[in-house]
Amino acid sequence: MADRPTLRDAIHVAFDTPTAEQLSRMGASSVVPASDCLVIGPSRQDVEEHGRAREMFWASSEKFDRLYSSEICWKPPVVLWASSGVHERVNLWRACSWLRRIGISYDKVAVVDFEPVAISRDLDEPAPMFECTDSVSDRPDAILLERLDKAQPWPRERYDRAVQLWTMYADADPLPFVESCVRGVEGFPELASLWALLSCFHARRTPDGRLLLSRFDEFLLELLSEEWRTPLAVFCHKSQQGTELRGFLSYTGDLFLADRLNHWADHDASAAVERAPGPKPPDAGYPMLSEVYRLTERGMRLRDKGLEQLTDAPSLPIAGTEAYSASAPWVLLEDGRLARL
Repeated sequence: MADRPTLRDAIHVAFDTPTAEQLSRMGASSVVPASDCLVIGPSRQDVEEHGRAREMFWASSEKFDRLYSSEICWKPPVVLWASSGVHERVNLWRACSWLRRIGISYDKVAVVDFEPVAISRDLDEPAPMFECTDSVSDRPDAILLERLDKAQPWPRERYDRAVQLWTMYADADPLPFVESCVRGVEGFPELASLWALLSCFHARRTPDGRLLLSRFDEFLLELLSEEWRTPLAVFCHKSQQGTELRGFLSYTGDLFLADRLNHWADHDASAAVERAPGPKPPDAGYPMLSEVYRLTERGMRLRDKGLEQLTDAPSLPIAGTEAYSASAPWVLLEDGRLARL
């Protein structure tokens, strides 16, 4: 990159809202937010199909993600700002793929790549299995300017790997991507953590052939009871399961908890989870309090005994495939890999 990009002469791509706001406040003249949480829900290689699938999954047309917007006039230099969070890493691969598709060469794309930020925690609080708190915006303006001044394009080989990772991530066959995560890819240490997270949304098969709920759904149903509970009460539950669930939700966003409870309540005539009106009215701005949920006897059996078939649980799109799907019957084995049922 002959001329170093600056705040005013480059297009800056930010993978979370606070970073986009910080760059704009610092004087960046063109900031493109690409902050969709791609670790949950469908991802597609085709740009238009991807947009439709994401909008349908979240039941929202809010534009937190403008990477594919026709209103953006792309021209180099481009700067990609990425923290160590795995949700941002997936968006980073996607941005590399998109920029290549629209004809911007890898050597016109600078990557500002941050290391993890140390997390402070009460010593009495158990650490969750997963936790996502890292953001570029955790750093002061001066650090961002310093890193921008030193920003460089990735080597061609590493950029190519990022593009290929997005292609595999959004593919309907998850096995090549899973194998890459298990084997490792040079320059992408986030793959191990990403697959550790994604695998927790897939149904499990034990060595003796039994089918169990995904780790996420198991935690969720363990935090329900025969008594009615709001999503907020489930979220705040003071237990190890509650801590683990909050770790998951730091990646997916808190509102995914209510969404997943609704998936369960709407699934099958003999639902495992029942739903009723909550203490706050619908559409009043309190989605974690507008409904209450409780576990049925069937839900207890699924939680404690396992599944008779994959479709006993509501399906969940993950990357290019779908968990609990009859048409894509992938299950997680004891060694952490996927297999067809």
